[in-house]
Amino acid sequence: MTKPHRHCAVCSVPIPLEEKTCSDKCQKILFENQKKMRKTRTMLYIIFGAFILVWLGLALYGRM
Repeated sequence: MTKPHRHCAVCSVPIPLEEKTCSDKCQKILFENQKKMRKTRTMLYIIFGAFILVWLGLALYGRM
């Protein structure tokens, strides 16, 4: 039976339970991927908010 472990979030190498990645290289890659995802999510929310504002503007001021 194998010892309890988890896998590296980047390269899937088995690692101890208390660690998230297997190396500094994988840690850097994980950080960069999280940063890109955060930026993409923020842009999505901004674009979605802009569409809602345009829609509300057209719905409210289009009736005048």
